[in-house]
Amino acid sequence: MTSEGWGTPPVEPVSQHYIVCGGNALAHRLILELVEHYEVPVVVLVADRSRDHAPQIEQLSGVAAVVEYSSISDEALRAVSIETARGLALVEGSDRENIHAALSAQGHNPDIRIVLRMFNQRLGENIERLLRNGAALSGSATAAPAFAAAALGRPNSVEVGGRFLHIAFDDAITSDRICIVADHIDRQDLSKIRLMPEEEGGSAEFVRLASEFGDDGPVRVGAGGGSGTGGDGGGDGGSAGVRRDVEPLPQAVAETGGVAALQALPIEPREPISWARRLRWRVLDTARFFTSARLRLVLLTAFALVLMSFAVLWYLSRDFGWTVYISLLDLAGAAQPDQPADIAAGTGTGGGWQRAAQVVITLCGITFAPVATAIVVEVLASGRRGLPRNPSAGTRDHVIVVGLGNVGTRVAAQLHELGVPVVCMERDPQARGIAAVRALGIPVVLGDGPFEEQLRRARLKHSRAVVAVSGDDATNLEAALEARHGNPEVRVVVRLFDDNFAGHFYATLDNAASRSVSYLAAPAFAAALMGREVRGTLSVLRHVLLIAELTVEDGSGLIGMNRHDLEDPGGVRVIAARVARSPHLQWNYADRTRRLGPGDRIVVAATRSGLARLNTVLVDEG
Repeated sequence: MTSEGWGTPPVEPVSQHYIVCGGNALAHRLILELVEHYEVPVVVLVADRSRDHAPQIEQLSGVAAVVEYSSISDEALRAVSIETARGLALVEGSDRENIHAALSAQGHNPDIRIVLRMFNQRLGENIERLLRNGAALSGSATAAPAFAAAALGRPNSVEVGGRFLHIAFDDAITSDRICIVADHIDRQDLSKIRLMPEEEGGSAEFVRLASEFGDDGPVRVGAGGGSGTGGDGGGDGGSAGVRRDVEPLPQAVAETGGVAALQALPIEPREPISWARRLRWRVLDTARFFTSARLRLVLLTAFALVLMSFAVLWYLSRDFGWTVYISLLDLAGAAQPDQPADIAAGTGTGGGWQRAAQVVITLCGITFAPVATAIVVEVLASGRRGLPRNPSAGTRDHVIVVGLGNVGTRVAAQLHELGVPVVCMERDPQARGIAAVRALGIPVVLGDGPFEEQLRRARLKHSRAVVAVSGDDATNLEAALEARHGNPEVRVVVRLFDDNFAGHFYATLDNAASRSVSYLAAPAFAAALMGREVRGTLSVLRHVLLIAELTVEDGSGLIGMNRHDLEDPGGVRVIAARVARSPHLQWNYADRTRRLGPGDRIVVAATRSGLARLNTVLVDEG
């Protein structure tokens, strides 16, 4: 019992272990990754054993100990045997707290591998330079692309070597796919899905026939007639019964249900939004930003009167240049009116209609000055009050993001970068994401009222998707169901931690998707803790596919292995390779027998267990 914290340190001495600091959802998933796939001893440091996911973490069989301290102090680090640990993951707390803990841990154990969660990615890059062996990752940045892509109804992508890898399903799979990554996809029962199934080569049909009939057996009659014993085909007749353009994919779809494949595009797929829609959104949004509804009404009325008066002057004078000149003078209040003597002499420049039009233009010009002043005052006052923008009446075809935590803020920013209109909803007026989206000019609906009213203010009827990414599963589900009730055609994307909850969600709602931030981010954190470079994660419904780049170094366990050795146990596909001294990345590297040497780099698509197996090879044999 100490003044800084309390808890029971490990009863038995522990070494060569990994320490996870945190009791949140990301910590829970990360610990599962480490104990189930990497099979390493884990010691957990939590602030409170009774809160968040700490009770579930204590029940995990692979956890060596759970130690409770209120802060990550030097005493807490000594209690979890920081001096003999191989790795430390800091996945809870503020950026400042994690930086302080990382530097303290490095002081106790200079060789320890440190992975810390950082919301500020730019700051994280600078912190990495201070750590001898560390990496700074953002869980929200890792997961946000999957949420943004799901809102637009398309898979997210990962850039590798100038190409953008993404997951395609069923009919969207093209002939130039890299590899099949999943089959047995049943959206009503996601437990049936198989990741990285065994894939037959193009010669599989020939091998099957040879095994079935033997050397002296008959040859099956082909689909197009003809046989191997006669016909006009001569020596080629024997192969007439076998299709040369074998297309196993449609058959696989028919026999095993849905299929997913990894594909590469030369450019990142962008949301097709026409320039007219973008211009309309910008004009309406800019007008709404600088004016209130009443000011817009005054301005539009005055502008309409000016146009009508301009048309009258042009009709009477038949001189467009003179009409523009006199209209501008009238707007500025500098027009020279007709003198009574000129009118009496018949030398006046216009009649009664012209004079009336000039009076109208002059009055409207007088109106514009105070209105412009009012606009400036309102904008400055709103800025001082820090008030977020509300969605305008012209908001159409937008995405509603519910929750401005780390994930919601990044999802909104990413959609905004793609040119997609965004409206945010947040119940907590102190949420730090409000200032971030306000700086981007994204409207925010604030308030803790019923979701029905909040969604109505966010113009749900005219939206294309609703992304609910608050930190609570029940709140996200409530927002999604309320959105679907208000607009049956809207697409809903929900952040859910519980897999069973997500299964029921998929089975109940159409045009819907669920993602788990911790499920998407934890594999990348685990791989980084093991010193592996994960380029990104791709979502296959509720499952994760990792894209990693591995470098073959002197003493590495990869030396001497070929593509067959890497892929044979399953869970791994070599999708590209860069041999030593070659600047180019070779996609679909066909040589399965060439053995890896120092300086080679390979890009793999792997399941969590597959990447963990490669890590075991590197650790045990390296």
